[in-house]
Amino acid sequence: MKIGILSDSHNHLERTERAVALLQEAGAEALFHCGDLATPEIVSACAVLPFYFTFGNHDADSVPQLEQAAQGQDIHCLRWGGEVKLAKRRIALVHGHISRDLKPLLAAEPDYLLTGHSHQNHDFHEGTTRRINPGALFRAKVFTVATLDLATDDLQWIEVPR
Repeated sequence: MKIGILSDSHNHLERTERAVALLQEAGAEALFHCGDLATPEIVSACAVLPFYFTFGNHDADSVPQLEQAAQGQDIHCLRWGGEVKLAKRRIALVHGHISRDLKPLLAAEPDYLLTGHSHQNHDFHEGTTRRINPGALFRAKVFTVATLDLATDDLQWIEVPR
């Protein structure tokens, strides 16, 4: 199973729609958004596939609206962070701006911990957990998202045109 990972949309709807289309073209079967969606329209744009998201620091004022938007089928709001299991892999998702949300997820040693917030992509291991940040769709030199093949562990960055 291949998942698409995106973060920090900051209500840039057209760019998010382009990113989602690129992730679908790359074979993503589910999408994970690492926070800072900012509006329910971003949830709708990403809900074309099974969709998981967490809140970021720019979502604090929109929590009720984002939760309402998550009422659709195959949309999973993990609030300020959580873990899911797909294709026999444990995937934790958190924005990463508050350590009290991040530390318990990391301590549980999931296979992957997906984060955002820094607006810079990264891929490294912390213990047995692979930490991935897909980059950002706002306030970055290059806008990036990523695909992760859960069967092969292959991570690919995708540049999203401006």
